[in-house]
Amino acid sequence: MKKLKVSFVVRAIVVAFVLAIFFRSYLFASYVVDGKSMEPTLHDGNLLMVNKVIYDFTDIQRFDVIVFHANEQEDYVKRVIGEPGDHIAYQDDQLYINGDKVEEDYLEPFRSEGELLTKDFTLEEVTDGTDQVPEGKLFVLGDNRNKSLDSRYFGFIDEENVVGKVDVIYWPATNIALPN
Repeated sequence: MKKLKVSFVVRAIVVAFVLAIFFRSYLFASYVVDGKSMEPTLHDGNLLMVNKVIYDFTDIQRFDVIVFHANEQEDYVKRVIGEPGDHIAYQDDQLYINGDKVEEDYLEPFRSEGELLTKDFTLEEVTDGTDQVPEGKLFVLGDNRNKSLDSRYFGFIDEENVVGKVDVIYWPATNIALPN
């Protein structure tokens, strides 16, 4: 009887291990935030659970927080601001998409009176003169606009370089949350 229980426990552990590897490899990934470019939403050292398969079933949405391959060595986490076909501009610390004023409530905790969070720009000014987001590309920004290396500096990102959507902040335990 005791031998049966040990055998069952060993098999259960092996199955759990195999399932964990499967989920980690194909469905989810864990990432560590490096830097302050996404504050106040994400903080340096936060551990994130990234859903790697969501965009196989649905399109990337404006304001999704995503992880993408910035280059062969680094992955970045940023917020999607512009989708293909969008015209993007900032004027007086206000986002305009296709000429319409768009609220960014997730930035409110970071705003301070008298200080601009996002400097004025148009898409043409921060790209190679392109006035709209090209097909298959995204325009991304960090939430901490004054301290973020984002599409204003490196241009559009390819949709195919997106690893996935940030679903959960799971460390530190006091910060467990779903990002805005």
